[in-house]
Amino acid sequence: MTSVSVIDELKRTQILELLEQGKRVDGRALDEPRELKIEINAIPHANGSARVYLGDTETICGVKIKPDRPFPDTGDRGLFICTAELLPLSHPTVETGPPQPPVIELARVTDRGIRESHMVDVSQLVIEKDKSVIGVFADIVVVDYDGNLFDACSYAATAALLTSTTPKWTWTDEQPTLVEGEETPLPITTIPVSVTMGKIGKHILVDPNGDEWASMDARVTITTDSDGNICALQKGGSDGFTQDEINQCGDISVRVGAQIREKIKAAQKDSQ
Repeated sequence: MTSVSVIDELKRTQILELLEQGKRVDGRALDEPRELKIEINAIPHANGSARVYLGDTETICGVKIKPDRPFPDTGDRGLFICTAELLPLSHPTVETGPPQPPVIELARVTDRGIRESHMVDVSQLVIEKDKSVIGVFADIVVVDYDGNLFDACSYAATAALLTSTTPKWTWTDEQPTLVEGEETPLPITTIPVSVTMGKIGKHILVDPNGDEWASMDARVTITTDSDGNICALQKGGSDGFTQDEINQCGDISVRVGAQIREKIKAAQKDSQ
């Protein structure tokens, strides 16, 4: 999805010409994300799940919660791990096989935004200190690709975690024992929201679609928490950003992130 063809160059020329007029190929304002739709409980047998449509990009996240062994240096905290996968049907360039670097980056950026916001209070996910903890595993699958997977995957994972419930385990006979019929919501402290911005020429635009993504010189993904604090940032692409451009992107991420957060909250409320 990063190769450049003659058609891509022609599209970039058209996109640049429109940007010079303050326009985008799909009619949006430069700081306007695409329409966001969130379906909760998309996977009935998961501990939590969500399907997200960001424009024509579609992702789905399922959350699995189970006992696990803690890491040696964090026996007083549960686990949170996020993975991502692109289905071959999601885009003509996607092939089966080991995950490629862009997919690994996708999982890491999504994971980092949630982890660094401390969305899930993992200190409450301990069954027996240094012996057994609760692991929370968010697995994301990209069903259809049309640009900006970072935000689509982040919103799917966040919505799925918000509506997840965790079973209860006790430590009996040196092993975790499930307490039947007792489930509680995950301990959530905040709602992280990522906002990805692309740079094409001298223009900064929010939530690039597929054609815009192929035309970008650089990109940056900034995640904020519910208080508007920036908790994660990832830059990519061959070009860079000036200090003023990064400041501009930070302001946009706070403002647009607040709008997206309300949509995630509304989806959570509708599911209850």
